[in-house]
Amino acid sequence: MRVSSLLVAAAAASAHAYTTNSQIRLAYHGDSGMMVSWNTFNHVENPSVHWGLSKDRLNNIATSNVSITYPTSTTYNNHVLINDLRPDTTYFYKPSPLMKSNSTDIFNFTTSRRAGDNTPFSVAVVVDLGTMGSKGLTTSAGAPVASTNILQPGERNTIDSLESSLADFDFLWHAGDIAYADYWLKEEIQQFLPNTTIQGGAAVYESILNEFYDEMMAITASKPYMVGPGNHEANCDNAGTKDKAHNITYDSSICMPGQTNFTGFKNHFRMPSDVSGGTGNFWYSFDHGMVHFIQLDTETDLGHGFIGPDETGGSEGFFNVDPVNATMNAQTTWLEADLAAVDRSKTPWVIVAGHRALYLSNTDDTCSTCKDVFEPLLIKYKVDLVLSGHSHIYERLAPLAEGKEDPNGLENPTFPWYITNGAAGHYDGLDVLESPRQPYSRFGLDTTNATYGWSRLTFHNCTHLTHDFVASNNNTVLDSATLFKARPWCASSSSNHGEHCNHGEDC
Repeated sequence: MRVSSLLVAAAAASAHAYTTNSQIRLAYHGDSGMMVSWNTFNHVENPSVHWGLSKDRLNNIATSNVSITYPTSTTYNNHVLINDLRPDTTYFYKPSPLMKSNSTDIFNFTTSRRAGDNTPFSVAVVVDLGTMGSKGLTTSAGAPVASTNILQPGERNTIDSLESSLADFDFLWHAGDIAYADYWLKEEIQQFLPNTTIQGGAAVYESILNEFYDEMMAITASKPYMVGPGNHEANCDNAGTKDKAHNITYDSSICMPGQTNFTGFKNHFRMPSDVSGGTGNFWYSFDHGMVHFIQLDTETDLGHGFIGPDETGGSEGFFNVDPVNATMNAQTTWLEADLAAVDRSKTPWVIVAGHRALYLSNTDDTCSTCKDVFEPLLIKYKVDLVLSGHSHIYERLAPLAEGKEDPNGLENPTFPWYITNGAAGHYDGLDVLESPRQPYSRFGLDTTNATYGWSRLTFHNCTHLTHDFVASNNNTVLDSATLFKARPWCASSSSNHGEHCNHGEDC
């Protein structure tokens, strides 16, 4: 159904109604850089960031000419790179200009750890995290959302939990499905959003995005926010939404140009692809201490004759987006080169994230084409851990290769370890984990037995890594497992961890 012509006027709604802060976010950029991004209501000729080692002496300034917007956006995205920073050092900074609500604020960040630094640290990981409150996950929802999937009065959500845990992690990694702005149509059809119309959908979409970024600033103004693409960034149509009461099925033709082809996602963020050989915010890598992190794109550009799930003709069938790199096999060519270049003496751990799972008990939610394309390289280069979401459950699997379990389990396996955590929370909550689970499944949480939560990765040393599922409502750990990898060059190359591997401590 084509109604985009009806949305044009609505998209011009006042920006001031839809954002309350400057949506400041950070991203690592190479060994000595930090990208600072924020939003303003108007175009800025030369956005700038004043910075220094003390909040009382912001005696350095970085500037750029990047102040960009897109059709339907209510704000401009400003991006400024600060270079020549010391590793693992806290700096204070102030972007300019800022929204009125932040105009007197001074912020701080801590730079990336130098590659080869074996000091223990933790990372927070989320996938499938949506807007909270009146436009997303809250204490009510429209029918037919199950009562088990809404928040209880006073229950802390995942954004609250992350904010309360800022001292516990170095950065936040969000591997796709950011905000769920494309749920605007579902929420309207279910009569969850008051005083909105289908014709005003473009403005509603942007308001959901802005509310999410407003909520996240309590985290992203001080912690780097490393992101990757998910299907809900692709466009505004939420997978071909059906209005059963009126016998209407909406498709991507409802979307205005600013809400197609990952446009908002491409404008809002600046990931370090330019210094890692990747492409935009879609695939890139970076080092942090003893770890090499890789973000993959499971939505487009699979190459090798495969069409990404979200591309025109892809398995999803309703997103109709374009490839983001015109070069055939660009992503896998880059991935192999990136993996081959890893110096395991400096970064012994290699961690990969992609939105869609290669393995899962909910087999309908796995990405078989992604598996065909990526798994041979993950096995060949002995990737340690693969993280994903897309399915709104939590499932920890055994280390796997070509569907077979590693006989060593978590005690020095050769195969990659797989964990899916799509339980961060969004408008209509969690999914059901299929029963019985796959033989290689080790632990699972779903709508029948779980709360919302996030993943904490703790790198104790070069041989021991712990994954925790942290419950958002009270910050307790509902599942924990430690991976041991023998590294002959490491003094800590012993599998005797047990109770000695506590969060934030050496093993």
